[in-house]
Amino acid sequence: MDIRSLRYFVEVVEQASFTRAAARLHVTQPTVSKMIAQLEQSLGLDLLDRQGKRFTLTDAGRVVLSRAHALLALHAELGVELRDLQQMERGELCIGVSPQTHSVMAPWLAEYHRRYPRIELKMYESGSQAIERELRKGVIELGTMLDYAGNAGIWQDFEALPLVRSPLCLLAPLESPWRGRQTVAMAELADSPFVFYGDSYALNDVVLAACQQAGFTPRIAGRSGQWDFIASLVRLGVGVCLLPKTFCDTLDARQFAIVPLAEPVLEWNLMLAWRRGGRLSFAARAWVELLQSHMAHAARLQ
Repeated sequence: MDIRSLRYFVEVVEQASFTRAAARLHVTQPTVSKMIAQLEQSLGLDLLDRQGKRFTLTDAGRVVLSRAHALLALHAELGVELRDLQQMERGELCIGVSPQTHSVMAPWLAEYHRRYPRIELKMYESGSQAIERELRKGVIELGTMLDYAGNAGIWQDFEALPLVRSPLCLLAPLESPWRGRQTVAMAELADSPFVFYGDSYALNDVVLAACQQAGFTPRIAGRSGQWDFIASLVRLGVGVCLLPKTFCDTLDARQFAIVPLAEPVLEWNLMLAWRRGGRLSFAARAWVELLQSHMAHAARLQ
């Protein structure tokens, strides 16, 4: 069984499309089709039940998929061990980060670079849900992920280090009914259009659950994975948004209505995650140790 064909199979299933999988893998669609066919031939079983351009998993396909992530992760660990033997303080730090964490992470990354100038920093930028998938496959060793009630079950599979905790605030146009308010309840936003986040962002689940708990489904006027762009859309009247106070504090308060959310209290709880029981490279271990020292220092100051 070729590990590359297994990786292609997982990507096809996750993307539910040969075309999208090819784009993600940066190869042609015939290449993906050929690799899946080779995998099926090597196993002597059909993994996909093809119906035109659509497909479903066969029983054998479900078994292979259930084991594929572990096999891919083991293959990635083997590469890590071999690179450690050869490179030690050289190599690369491959970490998943959401674009919203840039201002938080940049000073730590700069310090890391000063300590280990021969290690290349490689950032995989996406939302928590996409980062979780890449961690499970072993594509990245470490990643920032949101901790919230809806994903409580995943932490049995991941080690985690708390990085930032910040309450969510309402960000609204300056000339809005909430200007000058001390707090706002979620139920008051039922008639407002919302600017939501990119499709792979866990913060969507947090806000959507709070809206539904308040008795309404939000009307989504737009989406973006960039908080700066979201703020611009809010300022121009496209809608309102719930964003962490740590980000709202960086905005010009003369251009927005920024109001703490009181009912319910929601938090942006950012974690650094890595697979539980997995072997981390020297570069990744050094990154975890640096952040652990910063978190311990911050705790002593509180």
